[in-house]
Amino acid sequence: MAELPGGPEARDSIQAYLDRYGMRCAGEIDITRPRWRERPSMLVPLLVGNVKNFEPGAGQRRFEQGRQEARDAEQQLLERVRALPDGEQKAEEAKRMIDRVRTFIGYREYPKYGIVSRYFVYKQTLLQEAERLVQTDVLAEREDIFYLTFQELGDVVRTNEADDQLISRRKHAFRSYQALTPPRVLTSEGEVIAGAYRRDDVPPGTLIGLPVSGGTVEGRARVILDMTEADLEPGDILVTAYTDPSWSALFVAIKGLVTEVGGLMTHGAVIAREYGLPAIVGVEHATQLIHDGQRIRVHGRDGYVEMLP
Repeated sequence: MAELPGGPEARDSIQAYLDRYGMRCAGEIDITRPRWRERPSMLVPLLVGNVKNFEPGAGQRRFEQGRQEARDAEQQLLERVRALPDGEQKAEEAKRMIDRVRTFIGYREYPKYGIVSRYFVYKQTLLQEAERLVQTDVLAEREDIFYLTFQELGDVVRTNEADDQLISRRKHAFRSYQALTPPRVLTSEGEVIAGAYRRDDVPPGTLIGLPVSGGTVEGRARVILDMTEADLEPGDILVTAYTDPSWSALFVAIKGLVTEVGGLMTHGAVIAREYGLPAIVGVEHATQLIHDGQRIRVHGRDGYVEMLP
């Protein structure tokens, strides 16, 4: 990039982003997942998508637009409250609550940010030790430590001996687990709950889910299972199994969300409400029943997806 016009500035900006957020990735609670700093190419679809879909300075303009919309919504709400009995007092209390939320809501993200930051430090340290074990022919490759418990790894470090057959069995088991479809509801006791939605108020042939963010929108469905393969255009509706914080950057380019897993307070639902995007979660087999490129209509308030011709 340094040899291209504007390349050094772009490189420095990307590097600064990676220095601050490079420990994040899809499924980041799993310490074995490759981080953005370890594999920056995972961010290429996001970067290319932003270049393709947004004009320079669009981020700041959208932020200011959102802030103004929030101010307008606040004023409308307070005017409705003032019209109630004892309205002035209630409006003052509502205003204090709004200000409090705006002041402190961002801190909600700090615990997860801190946890993931520490996980990356732990991972780098563990992989340094794993590299030493590879150099001394104790392990075949660094990632073999991911198939050992922490106690087992400690034993390997102490004895310089590893059970290759145990590692091989666990690798095979892990691959077999990846082929499984997890249940939509699993209780804390390990009970799998299966069932169907009982809805008589939706048109036939629609896909039913849980409404988590109001509004109705129609557009092209983009079925994406891997964020690194995202190819979105403004107005697309994201259809996926689930989202986590690493998917947040995609939300600026979409106008609706459908996921197979989730509830009112899962990541996709929360971010959709923050961005004002109609969203439905808990739509079973959505990524199989909705075809990539198909036009759909998302009824975020009523909780169903309508297929369009």
